[in-house]
Amino acid sequence: MSSGMSMDGVIRLHGNDNVVVLTKAFGAGQRPAGTGVALERLVPSGHKIATADIAEGKPIFKFGQIIGYASRPIAAGEHIHTHNCLMGAHDQHYHVGQDFRPVEYVPENERLTFRGYRRGDGGAATRNYIALCATVNCSATVVRHIADHFNRTGALDDYPNIDGVIALAHGTGCGMAASGEGYDTLQRVLWGHATHPNVGAAIFIGLGCEVMQVGRMRSMFGSRGEERFHGLTIQETGGTRKTIEAGIAAIKELLPAVNAVRREPIPVSELVIGLQCGGSDGFSGVTANPALGAATDILVRNGGTALLSETPEIYGAEQLLVRRAASQEVGDKLIERIRWWENYTQMNGGSMDNNPSPGNKAGGLTTILEKSLGAAAKGGTLALSDVLLYAERVKKPGFVFMDSPGYDPVSATGQIASGSQIIVFTTGRGSAFGSKPAPTIKLATNSAMYRQLEEDMDLNCGDIIDDGVPIEEKGRQIIDRILAVASGEKSKSENLGLGDNEYVPWQLGAVM
Repeated sequence: MSSGMSMDGVIRLHGNDNVVVLTKAFGAGQRPAGTGVALERLVPSGHKIATADIAEGKPIFKFGQIIGYASRPIAAGEHIHTHNCLMGAHDQHYHVGQDFRPVEYVPENERLTFRGYRRGDGGAATRNYIALCATVNCSATVVRHIADHFNRTGALDDYPNIDGVIALAHGTGCGMAASGEGYDTLQRVLWGHATHPNVGAAIFIGLGCEVMQVGRMRSMFGSRGEERFHGLTIQETGGTRKTIEAGIAAIKELLPAVNAVRREPIPVSELVIGLQCGGSDGFSGVTANPALGAATDILVRNGGTALLSETPEIYGAEQLLVRRAASQEVGDKLIERIRWWENYTQMNGGSMDNNPSPGNKAGGLTTILEKSLGAAAKGGTLALSDVLLYAERVKKPGFVFMDSPGYDPVSATGQIASGSQIIVFTTGRGSAFGSKPAPTIKLATNSAMYRQLEEDMDLNCGDIIDDGVPIEEKGRQIIDRILAVASGEKSKSENLGLGDNEYVPWQLGAVM
Protein backbone atom coordinates (compact mmCIF):
# COMPACT_ATOMS: atom_id res chain seq x y z
CA MET A 1 0.00 0.00 0.00
CA SER A 2 1.47 3.35 -0.97
CA SER A 3 1.54 6.17 1.54
CA GLY A 4 -1.55 8.32 1.54
CA MET A 5 -3.82 5.51 0.31
CA SER A 6 -5.46 5.03 3.67
CA MET A 7 -7.33 7.62 5.73
CA ASP A 8 -9.21 7.06 8.95
CA GLY A 9 -11.50 4.15 8.13
CA VAL A 10 -11.30 4.61 4.34
CA ILE A 11 -9.02 3.27 1.58
CA ARG A 12 -8.71 4.91 -1.82
CA LEU A 13 -7.20 2.38 -4.23
CA HIS A 14 -6.86 4.27 -7.52
CA GLY A 15 -7.31 7.82 -8.75
CA ASN A 16 -9.94 6.79 -11.31
CA ASP A 17 -12.13 4.93 -8.81
CA ASN A 18 -15.63 6.13 -7.95
CA VAL A 19 -15.72 3.99 -4.78
CA VAL A 20 -13.75 3.73 -1.56
CA VAL A 21 -13.39 0.70 0.74
CA LEU A 22 -14.28 1.02 4.41
CA THR A 23 -11.79 -0.44 6.88
CA LYS A 24 -14.34 -0.35 9.68
CA ALA A 25 -18.12 -0.31 9.91
CA PHE A 26 -19.82 3.09 9.65
CA GLY A 27 -23.34 3.74 10.93
CA ALA A 28 -26.14 5.91 9.63
CA GLY A 29 -25.25 9.61 9.79
CA GLN A 30 -21.50 9.03 10.10
CA ARG A 31 -19.13 10.67 7.61
CA PRO A 32 -16.17 8.52 6.51
CA ALA A 33 -13.02 10.61 6.29
CA GLY A 34 -12.47 12.46 3.03
CA THR A 35 -15.79 11.47 1.45
CA GLY A 36 -17.78 14.54 2.41
CA VAL A 37 -20.98 12.53 2.70
CA ALA A 38 -23.07 11.13 5.53
CA LEU A 39 -24.19 7.50 5.27
CA GLU A 40 -27.88 6.69 5.23
CA ARG A 41 -27.48 3.27 6.86
CA LEU A 42 -24.88 0.94 8.36
CA VAL A 43 -22.18 -0.18 5.93
CA PRO A 44 -19.98 -3.09 7.11
CA SER A 45 -16.21 -3.15 7.15
CA GLY A 46 -14.66 -4.22 3.83
CA HIS A 47 -17.60 -2.94 1.81
CA LYS A 48 -17.70 -0.06 -0.71
CA ILE A 49 -19.41 3.31 -0.83
CA ALA A 50 -19.73 5.66 -3.80
CA THR A 51 -17.59 8.81 -3.83
CA ALA A 52 -19.80 10.50 -6.44
CA ASP A 53 -23.23 10.09 -7.98
CA ILE A 54 -23.32 7.19 -10.48
CA ALA A 55 -26.10 7.11 -13.08
CA GLU A 56 -27.98 3.92 -13.88
CA GLY A 57 -26.06 1.77 -16.37
CA LYS A 58 -22.76 3.56 -15.77
CA PRO A 59 -19.59 1.64 -14.82
CA ILE A 60 -18.32 1.31 -11.27
CA PHE A 61 -14.54 1.50 -10.93
CA LYS A 62 -12.27 -0.09 -8.32
CA PHE A 63 -8.51 -0.66 -8.71
CA GLY A 64 -8.92 1.57 -11.79
CA GLN A 65 -10.93 -1.19 -13.52
CA ILE A 66 -14.63 -1.84 -14.12
CA ILE A 67 -16.10 -4.12 -11.42
CA GLY A 68 -19.74 -3.80 -12.47
CA TYR A 69 -22.51 -1.43 -13.56
CA ALA A 70 -25.08 0.53 -11.58
CA SER A 71 -28.44 -1.24 -11.78
CA ARG A 72 -30.13 1.98 -10.61
CA PRO A 73 -28.99 5.51 -9.79
CA ILE A 74 -26.45 5.50 -6.93
CA ALA A 75 -25.94 8.60 -4.78
CA ALA A 76 -22.60 9.70 -3.37
CA GLY A 77 -22.04 7.97 -0.04
CA GLU A 78 -24.39 5.10 -0.86
CA HIS A 79 -23.42 1.52 -0.10
CA ILE A 80 -22.47 -0.27 -3.34
CA HIS A 81 -23.14 -3.99 -3.36
CA THR A 82 -25.30 -6.67 -4.98
CA HIS A 83 -28.48 -4.60 -4.57
CA ASN A 84 -27.28 -1.90 -6.98
CA CYS A 85 -24.23 -3.26 -8.83
CA LEU A 86 -24.51 -5.89 -11.55
CA MET A 87 -22.07 -7.93 -13.61
CA GLY A 88 -21.44 -6.65 -17.13
CA ALA A 89 -18.87 -6.51 -19.90
CA HIS A 90 -15.22 -6.01 -19.07
CA ASP A 91 -12.19 -5.07 -21.13
CA GLN A 92 -11.44 -7.95 -23.50
CA HIS A 93 -9.25 -5.97 -25.87
CA TYR A 94 -6.23 -8.18 -25.36
CA HIS A 95 -2.93 -6.45 -26.06
CA VAL A 96 -0.62 -9.45 -25.79
CA GLY A 97 2.77 -8.57 -24.35
CA GLN A 98 2.11 -4.83 -24.22
CA ASP A 99 3.40 -4.57 -20.64
CA PHE A 100 6.06 -7.28 -20.94
CA ARG A 101 9.39 -6.44 -19.35
CA PRO A 102 12.31 -8.89 -19.02
CA VAL A 103 12.82 -10.05 -15.44
CA GLU A 104 15.79 -8.46 -13.66
CA TYR A 105 17.23 -11.44 -11.83
CA VAL A 106 19.18 -11.35 -8.58
CA PRO A 107 22.82 -12.40 -9.27
CA GLU A 108 23.20 -16.15 -8.66
CA ASN A 109 25.71 -15.72 -5.85
CA GLU A 110 23.23 -13.50 -3.97
CA ARG A 111 20.12 -15.65 -4.37
CA LEU A 112 18.10 -16.95 -1.45
CA THR A 113 18.35 -20.57 -0.34
CA PHE A 114 16.36 -23.02 1.78
CA ARG A 115 17.27 -26.30 3.44
CA GLY A 116 15.56 -29.02 1.45
CA TYR A 117 15.97 -32.62 0.36
CA ARG A 118 17.90 -33.36 -2.83
CA ARG A 119 16.39 -36.24 -4.82
CA GLY A 120 18.34 -38.74 -6.87
CA ASP A 121 16.82 -37.35 -10.07
CA GLY A 122 18.01 -33.86 -9.15
CA GLY A 123 14.66 -32.61 -7.85
CA ALA A 124 14.35 -30.53 -4.68
CA ALA A 125 11.86 -31.31 -1.91
CA THR A 126 10.47 -29.48 1.10
CA ARG A 127 8.93 -32.63 2.64
CA ASN A 128 9.57 -36.38 2.53
CA TYR A 129 6.43 -38.49 2.29
CA ILE A 130 5.53 -41.97 1.12
CA ALA A 131 2.41 -41.75 -1.05
CA LEU A 132 -0.29 -44.37 -1.54
CA CYS A 133 -2.04 -43.45 -4.78
CA ALA A 134 -5.47 -44.96 -5.37
CA THR A 135 -6.10 -45.24 -9.09
CA VAL A 136 -9.83 -45.64 -8.49
CA ASN A 137 -12.38 -45.02 -5.75
CA CYS A 138 -12.59 -48.80 -5.22
CA SER A 139 -9.13 -48.81 -3.62
CA ALA A 140 -9.69 -45.72 -1.44
CA THR A 141 -10.37 -47.70 1.74
CA VAL A 142 -7.29 -49.87 1.23
CA VAL A 143 -4.89 -46.92 0.90
CA ARG A 144 -6.40 -45.23 3.94
CA HIS A 145 -6.02 -48.35 6.10
CA ILE A 146 -2.38 -48.76 5.06
CA ALA A 147 -1.60 -45.11 5.80
CA ASP A 148 -3.34 -45.31 9.19
CA HIS A 149 -1.17 -48.27 10.16
CA PHE A 150 1.95 -46.10 9.91
CA ASN A 151 0.63 -42.72 10.99
CA ARG A 152 -1.32 -43.79 14.07
CA THR A 153 0.69 -46.62 15.58
CA GLY A 154 4.16 -45.12 16.02
CA ALA A 155 5.52 -47.26 13.18
CA LEU A 156 7.48 -44.25 11.87
CA ASP A 157 9.12 -43.33 15.19
CA ASP A 158 12.47 -44.75 14.09
CA TYR A 159 12.38 -42.83 10.80
CA PRO A 160 12.62 -39.12 11.75
CA ASN A 161 13.24 -37.93 8.19
CA ILE A 162 9.90 -39.27 6.93
CA ASP A 163 6.98 -36.85 7.33
CA GLY A 164 4.33 -39.53 7.04
CA VAL A 165 2.48 -41.91 4.77
CA ILE A 166 -0.29 -40.18 2.81
CA ALA A 167 -3.37 -41.79 1.31
CA LEU A 168 -4.26 -40.07 -1.97
CA ALA A 169 -7.82 -41.34 -2.32
CA HIS A 170 -10.42 -39.87 -4.67
CA GLY A 171 -13.90 -40.50 -6.05
CA THR A 172 -13.28 -41.37 -9.68
CA GLY A 173 -11.03 -43.55 -11.88
CA CYS A 174 -13.84 -45.57 -13.46
CA GLY A 175 -17.23 -44.87 -15.01
CA MET A 176 -15.39 -42.51 -17.35
CA ALA A 177 -14.15 -42.47 -20.94
CA ALA A 178 -10.86 -44.32 -21.48
CA SER A 179 -9.45 -41.41 -23.45
CA GLY A 180 -9.94 -37.70 -23.81
CA GLU A 181 -9.84 -34.65 -21.58
CA GLY A 182 -11.15 -36.23 -18.37
CA TYR A 183 -8.88 -39.27 -18.58
CA ASP A 184 -5.80 -37.23 -19.41
CA THR A 185 -6.50 -34.82 -16.55
CA LEU A 186 -6.80 -37.55 -13.91
CA GLN A 187 -3.73 -39.31 -15.26
CA ARG A 188 -1.64 -36.13 -14.93
CA VAL A 189 -2.84 -35.71 -11.34
CA LEU A 190 -1.99 -39.29 -10.32
CA TRP A 191 1.42 -39.31 -11.95
CA GLY A 192 2.22 -35.78 -10.79
CA HIS A 193 1.67 -36.76 -7.16
CA ALA A 194 3.46 -40.09 -7.38
CA THR A 195 6.57 -38.46 -8.87
CA HIS A 196 6.33 -35.25 -6.86
CA PRO A 197 9.62 -34.04 -5.31
CA ASN A 198 8.04 -34.20 -1.83
CA VAL A 199 7.30 -37.92 -2.31
CA GLY A 200 10.23 -40.22 -1.55
CA ALA A 201 8.38 -43.32 -2.81
CA ALA A 202 4.93 -44.11 -4.14
CA ILE A 203 2.70 -47.16 -4.39
CA PHE A 204 -0.21 -47.19 -6.84
CA ILE A 205 -3.10 -49.36 -5.68
CA GLY A 206 -6.02 -50.19 -7.94
CA LEU A 207 -8.86 -52.68 -8.02
CA GLY A 208 -7.79 -54.24 -11.31
CA CYS A 209 -10.74 -53.78 -13.67
CA GLU A 210 -11.07 -49.97 -13.64
CA VAL A 211 -10.60 -47.58 -16.55
CA MET A 212 -7.53 -45.96 -14.97
CA GLN A 213 -5.26 -48.98 -15.26
CA VAL A 214 -1.95 -48.92 -13.35
CA GLY A 215 -0.08 -50.75 -16.09
CA ARG A 216 -1.36 -48.54 -18.89
CA MET A 217 -0.44 -45.38 -17.03
CA ARG A 218 3.00 -46.74 -16.24
CA SER A 219 3.68 -47.61 -19.90
CA MET A 220 2.51 -44.19 -21.12
CA PHE A 221 4.86 -42.31 -18.81
CA GLY A 222 7.77 -44.66 -19.46
CA SER A 223 10.74 -44.81 -17.13
CA ARG A 224 10.29 -41.35 -15.60
CA GLY A 225 10.08 -41.84 -11.85
CA GLU A 226 10.56 -45.59 -12.23
CA GLU A 227 12.87 -45.89 -9.23
CA ARG A 228 10.07 -44.69 -6.92
CA PHE A 229 7.17 -46.50 -8.60
CA HIS A 230 5.42 -49.57 -7.15
CA GLY A 231 2.00 -51.02 -7.90
CA LEU A 232 -0.63 -53.43 -6.52
CA THR A 233 -4.17 -54.40 -7.53
CA ILE A 234 -6.73 -55.78 -5.11
CA GLN A 235 -7.96 -58.47 -7.50
CA GLU A 236 -4.49 -59.86 -8.20
CA THR A 237 -3.31 -59.62 -4.59
CA GLY A 238 -6.23 -61.57 -3.17
CA GLY A 239 -8.72 -59.07 -1.78
CA THR A 240 -8.93 -56.15 0.62
CA ARG A 241 -7.19 -57.64 3.67
CA LYS A 242 -4.33 -59.20 1.71
CA THR A 243 -3.76 -55.96 -0.23
CA ILE A 244 -3.58 -53.99 3.01
CA GLU A 245 -1.03 -56.48 4.35
CA ALA A 246 0.95 -56.38 1.10
CA GLY A 247 0.95 -52.57 1.13
CA ILE A 248 2.19 -52.47 4.73
CA ALA A 249 4.94 -54.93 3.89
CA ALA A 250 5.98 -52.96 0.82
CA ILE A 251 6.26 -49.73 2.81
CA LYS A 252 8.29 -51.39 5.56
CA GLU A 253 10.83 -52.35 2.92
CA LEU A 254 10.94 -48.79 1.62
CA LEU A 255 11.36 -47.03 4.97
CA PRO A 256 15.17 -47.20 5.38
CA ALA A 257 15.88 -45.85 1.89
CA VAL A 258 13.27 -43.09 2.10
CA ASN A 259 14.57 -42.07 5.53
CA ALA A 260 18.18 -41.83 4.28
CA VAL A 261 17.82 -38.28 2.89
CA ARG A 262 19.18 -35.25 4.76
CA ARG A 263 18.38 -31.58 4.38
CA GLU A 264 20.95 -29.41 2.63
CA PRO A 265 21.13 -25.86 1.23
CA ILE A 266 19.22 -25.57 -2.07
CA PRO A 267 18.74 -22.43 -4.21
CA VAL A 268 15.27 -20.92 -4.05
CA SER A 269 15.32 -21.07 -7.85
CA GLU A 270 14.25 -24.71 -7.41
CA LEU A 271 11.06 -23.81 -5.53
CA VAL A 272 7.63 -23.85 -7.16
CA ILE A 273 5.02 -22.06 -5.03
CA GLY A 274 1.29 -22.50 -5.67
CA LEU A 275 -0.70 -19.28 -5.14
CA GLN A 276 -4.21 -19.80 -3.75
CA CYS A 277 -7.01 -17.72 -2.24
CA GLY A 278 -10.21 -18.85 -0.59
CA GLY A 279 -12.88 -17.26 1.57
CA SER A 280 -11.89 -13.91 0.07
CA ASP A 281 -13.24 -10.59 1.36
CA GLY A 282 -13.08 -6.91 0.57
CA PHE A 283 -9.56 -6.70 1.99
CA SER A 284 -8.09 -9.59 -0.04
CA GLY A 285 -7.16 -7.34 -2.95
CA VAL A 286 -5.85 -4.66 -0.59
CA THR A 287 -3.63 -6.57 1.85
CA ALA A 288 -2.77 -10.28 1.57
CA ASN A 289 -3.05 -10.70 -2.21
CA PRO A 290 -0.80 -7.79 -3.22
CA ALA A 291 1.58 -8.72 -0.39
CA LEU A 292 1.76 -12.25 -1.78
CA GLY A 293 2.30 -10.62 -5.18
CA ALA A 294 5.31 -8.77 -3.73
CA ALA A 295 6.63 -12.11 -2.43
CA THR A 296 6.00 -13.63 -5.87
CA ASP A 297 8.18 -10.95 -7.47
CA ILE A 298 10.99 -11.68 -4.97
CA LEU A 299 10.75 -15.40 -5.70
CA VAL A 300 10.79 -14.93 -9.48
CA ARG A 301 13.71 -12.50 -9.36
CA ASN A 302 15.58 -15.20 -7.44
CA GLY A 303 14.92 -17.65 -10.27
CA GLY A 304 11.97 -19.45 -8.65
CA THR A 305 8.49 -20.21 -9.96
CA ALA A 306 5.10 -18.95 -8.79
CA LEU A 307 2.00 -20.77 -10.04
CA LEU A 308 -1.24 -18.76 -10.21
CA SER A 309 -4.43 -20.71 -10.93
CA GLU A 310 -8.24 -20.56 -10.49
CA THR A 311 -9.20 -19.41 -14.01
CA PRO A 312 -12.78 -18.38 -13.09
CA GLU A 313 -11.22 -16.11 -10.46
CA ILE A 314 -9.08 -14.12 -12.89
CA TYR A 315 -12.06 -13.50 -15.17
CA GLY A 316 -12.22 -9.73 -15.51
CA ALA A 317 -8.49 -9.39 -14.86
CA GLU A 318 -7.14 -11.72 -17.55
CA GLN A 319 -6.45 -8.76 -19.84
CA LEU A 320 -3.91 -7.49 -17.30
CA LEU A 321 -2.09 -10.84 -17.29
CA VAL A 322 -2.17 -11.13 -21.10
CA ARG A 323 -0.41 -7.78 -21.36
CA ARG A 324 2.47 -9.26 -19.34
CA ALA A 325 2.82 -12.35 -21.55
CA ALA A 326 6.35 -13.23 -22.62
CA SER A 327 5.18 -14.15 -26.13
CA GLN A 328 2.14 -14.20 -28.41
CA GLU A 329 1.88 -17.94 -27.82
CA VAL A 330 1.70 -17.53 -24.05
CA GLY A 331 -0.93 -14.81 -24.31
CA ASP A 332 -3.01 -16.83 -26.77
CA LYS A 333 -2.95 -19.86 -24.46
CA LEU A 334 -4.45 -17.83 -21.62
CA ILE A 335 -7.11 -16.33 -23.89
CA GLU A 336 -7.98 -19.83 -25.13
CA ARG A 337 -8.50 -20.98 -21.54
CA ILE A 338 -10.82 -18.03 -20.87
CA ARG A 339 -12.88 -18.94 -23.95
CA TRP A 340 -12.97 -22.58 -22.81
CA TRP A 341 -14.40 -21.52 -19.45
CA GLU A 342 -17.01 -19.23 -21.00
CA ASN A 343 -18.21 -22.19 -23.08
CA TYR A 344 -17.92 -24.69 -20.19
CA THR A 345 -20.08 -22.63 -17.82
CA GLN A 346 -22.66 -21.91 -20.51
CA MET A 347 -22.82 -25.58 -21.50
CA ASN A 348 -23.53 -26.51 -17.87
CA GLY A 349 -26.15 -23.83 -17.31
CA GLY A 350 -23.87 -21.62 -15.23
CA SER A 351 -22.33 -18.18 -15.44
CA MET A 352 -18.86 -16.80 -14.84
CA ASP A 353 -20.54 -14.59 -12.23
CA ASN A 354 -21.71 -17.62 -10.18
CA ASN A 355 -18.60 -16.76 -8.18
CA PRO A 356 -18.31 -14.85 -5.68
CA SER A 357 -19.71 -17.13 -3.01
CA PRO A 358 -22.13 -16.02 -0.25
CA GLY A 359 -19.18 -15.64 2.14
CA ASN A 360 -17.27 -13.52 -0.37
CA LYS A 361 -20.30 -11.24 -0.71
CA ALA A 362 -20.72 -10.96 3.05
CA GLY A 363 -17.09 -9.84 3.16
CA GLY A 364 -17.69 -7.03 0.68
CA LEU A 365 -17.09 -8.54 -2.77
CA THR A 366 -19.87 -7.93 -5.28
CA THR A 367 -19.04 -9.38 -8.73
CA ILE A 368 -16.48 -11.79 -10.16
CA LEU A 369 -14.88 -8.79 -11.91
CA GLU A 370 -14.11 -7.25 -8.52
CA LYS A 371 -12.97 -10.52 -6.97
CA SER A 372 -10.70 -11.35 -9.91
CA LEU A 373 -8.85 -8.04 -9.77
CA GLY A 374 -7.87 -8.84 -6.20
CA ALA A 375 -7.11 -12.50 -6.91
CA ALA A 376 -4.81 -11.67 -9.83
CA ALA A 377 -2.72 -9.48 -7.53
CA LYS A 378 -1.19 -12.66 -6.07
CA GLY A 379 0.72 -12.96 -9.34
CA GLY A 380 2.83 -9.88 -8.71
CA THR A 381 3.99 -7.58 -11.50
CA LEU A 382 6.49 -9.54 -13.58
CA ALA A 383 6.29 -11.28 -16.95
CA LEU A 384 3.91 -14.20 -17.52
CA SER A 385 6.30 -16.90 -18.73
CA ASP A 386 3.91 -19.80 -19.47
CA VAL A 387 0.32 -21.09 -19.34
CA LEU A 388 -0.34 -24.72 -18.41
CA LEU A 389 -3.24 -27.13 -18.53
CA TYR A 390 -4.54 -28.42 -15.21
CA ALA A 391 -1.89 -30.59 -13.47
CA GLU A 392 0.57 -30.15 -16.35
CA ARG A 393 4.15 -30.22 -15.08
CA VAL A 394 5.93 -26.86 -14.82
CA LYS A 395 8.43 -26.50 -17.66
CA LYS A 396 9.60 -22.88 -17.40
CA PRO A 397 10.56 -20.85 -14.32
CA GLY A 398 9.02 -17.49 -13.48
CA PHE A 399 5.42 -16.41 -13.09
CA VAL A 400 3.26 -19.18 -14.59
CA PHE A 401 -0.50 -19.66 -14.89
CA MET A 402 -2.14 -23.10 -14.55
CA ASP A 403 -5.76 -23.57 -15.62
CA SER A 404 -8.06 -24.79 -12.85
CA PRO A 405 -11.46 -24.27 -11.23
CA GLY A 406 -11.71 -21.76 -8.41
CA TYR A 407 -12.65 -24.51 -5.92
CA ASP A 408 -9.62 -24.57 -3.64
CA PRO A 409 -9.08 -28.33 -3.11
CA VAL A 410 -9.34 -29.01 -6.85
CA SER A 411 -7.08 -26.10 -7.77
CA ALA A 412 -4.40 -26.90 -5.17
CA THR A 413 -4.46 -30.59 -6.16
CA GLY A 414 -3.59 -29.52 -9.71
CA GLN A 415 -0.87 -27.14 -8.54
CA ILE A 416 0.78 -29.88 -6.52
CA ALA A 417 0.62 -32.27 -9.47
CA SER A 418 2.30 -29.53 -11.53
CA GLY A 419 5.21 -29.52 -9.09
CA SER A 420 4.38 -26.99 -6.34
CA GLN A 421 6.32 -27.88 -3.20
CA ILE A 422 4.43 -25.32 -1.07
CA ILE A 423 0.98 -23.72 -1.34
CA VAL A 424 0.45 -20.15 -0.06
CA PHE A 425 -3.21 -19.46 0.62
CA THR A 426 -4.75 -16.04 1.33
CA THR A 427 -8.11 -15.83 3.11
CA GLY A 428 -10.33 -13.09 4.48
CA ARG A 429 -13.26 -15.04 5.89
CA GLY A 430 -11.01 -17.78 7.28
CA SER A 431 -10.20 -21.22 5.93
CA ALA A 432 -9.47 -24.61 7.47
CA PHE A 433 -7.45 -25.74 4.46
CA GLY A 434 -4.30 -27.85 4.29
CA SER A 435 -2.58 -29.95 1.67
CA LYS A 436 -0.21 -32.87 1.24
CA PRO A 437 2.44 -33.63 0.14
CA ALA A 438 3.01 -29.87 -0.25
CA PRO A 439 2.26 -27.95 2.97
CA THR A 440 -0.04 -24.91 2.99
CA ILE A 441 0.84 -21.51 4.48
CA LYS A 442 -2.23 -19.35 5.22
CA LEU A 443 -2.26 -15.54 5.16
CA ALA A 444 -5.04 -13.57 6.86
CA THR A 445 -6.28 -10.47 5.05
CA ASN A 446 -7.56 -8.72 8.18
CA SER A 447 -6.59 -8.63 11.84
CA ALA A 448 -10.03 -9.42 13.28
CA MET A 449 -10.19 -12.75 11.49
CA TYR A 450 -6.54 -13.46 12.31
CA ARG A 451 -7.25 -13.06 16.03
CA GLN A 452 -10.37 -15.22 15.73
CA LEU A 453 -8.58 -18.05 13.86
CA GLU A 454 -4.98 -17.59 14.97
CA GLU A 455 -4.40 -21.33 15.31
CA ASP A 456 -5.16 -21.69 11.59
CA MET A 457 -3.38 -18.59 10.23
CA ASP A 458 0.38 -18.45 9.65
CA LEU A 459 0.72 -14.71 9.07
CA ASN A 460 -1.45 -11.63 9.53
CA CYS A 461 -1.57 -9.15 6.66
CA GLY A 462 -4.18 -6.97 8.36
CA ASP A 463 -1.40 -4.81 9.79
CA ILE A 464 -0.98 -3.34 6.30
CA ILE A 465 -4.15 -1.40 7.12
CA ASP A 466 -3.95 -1.26 10.91
CA ASP A 467 -0.32 -0.18 11.25
CA GLY A 468 0.63 1.00 7.77
CA VAL A 469 3.06 -1.88 7.14
CA PRO A 470 4.24 -1.43 3.52
CA ILE A 471 3.23 -4.08 0.99
CA GLU A 472 6.89 -4.68 0.11
CA GLU A 473 7.82 -5.33 3.75
CA LYS A 474 4.95 -7.79 4.16
CA GLY A 475 6.10 -9.51 0.96
CA ARG A 476 9.52 -10.03 2.53
CA GLN A 477 7.86 -11.45 5.66
CA ILE A 478 5.96 -13.90 3.46
CA ILE A 479 9.16 -14.98 1.70
CA ASP A 480 10.82 -15.52 5.09
CA ARG A 481 7.88 -17.71 6.12
CA ILE A 482 8.03 -19.67 2.86
CA LEU A 483 11.74 -20.35 3.33
CA ALA A 484 11.20 -21.43 6.96
CA VAL A 485 8.45 -23.90 6.00
CA ALA A 486 10.45 -25.09 2.98
CA SER A 487 13.29 -25.82 5.39
CA GLY A 488 11.13 -28.02 7.62
CA GLU A 489 9.27 -25.71 10.00
CA LYS A 490 5.67 -26.89 10.22
CA SER A 491 2.85 -24.66 9.00
CA LYS A 492 -0.29 -24.14 11.07
CA SER A 493 -2.26 -26.52 8.85
CA GLU A 494 0.38 -29.21 9.34
CA ASN A 495 0.23 -28.80 13.12
CA LEU A 496 -3.54 -29.31 12.92
CA GLY A 497 -3.23 -32.42 10.75
CA LEU A 498 -5.00 -30.89 7.75
CA GLY A 499 -4.41 -32.08 4.21
CA ASP A 500 -5.67 -35.67 4.09
CA ASN A 501 -9.08 -34.76 2.67
CA GLU A 502 -8.11 -31.92 0.32
CA TYR A 503 -6.81 -34.16 -2.48
CA VAL A 504 -9.60 -33.62 -5.04
CA PRO A 505 -8.73 -34.20 -8.72
CA TRP A 506 -10.78 -32.19 -11.22
CA GLN A 507 -13.42 -34.50 -12.64
CA LEU A 508 -14.17 -33.65 -16.28
CA GLY A 509 -16.51 -35.40 -18.69
CA ALA A 510 -19.51 -37.66 -18.38
CA VAL A 511 -19.85 -40.09 -15.46
CA MET A 512 -21.03 -43.31 -17.09
